Amino acid sequence: MANWLDGPVFRILETGMHASDIRQKVIANNIANVDTPHFKRSDVDFETVFNSLFAEKNLLNLKMTSPRHIPGLLRAGGSVIVTDDKLILRLDGNNVDIDREMTNAAENGYYHNMLVQAYSSQLGYLRSVITSR
Repeated sequence: MANWLDGPVFRILETGMHASDIRQKVIANNIANVDTPHFKRSDVDFETVFNSLFAEKNLLNLKMTSPRHIPGLLRAGGSVIVTDDKLILRLDGNNVDIDREMTNAAENGYYHNMLVQAYSSQLGYLRSVITSR
């Protein structure tokens, strides 16, 4: 019997929750360093996280049924945490905007909760299949 918890839906949801956890830590680090001179804010590149998962695990194979289709770009590797060196908000070189970071923290919390609910729903589907007669 195949491992039901190792399917593509569970892997995608787990990866999203993991990336959300990393992003929450990065946002907390940005907020903690709001008054540190020359500190540059960071963020998590979700596209790199998911593309590396798809490239490594080959979860979602893209099919080209027409020569006019654009091939999928699955790049493996790359840094998950990116530093924003371009924007400078203050004279001390710090580019952390506390309002933006608090908004990002709230948005990330909603995103994480949505993923947890989707994961719980998938487990509920499995539970109903197992217990049905």
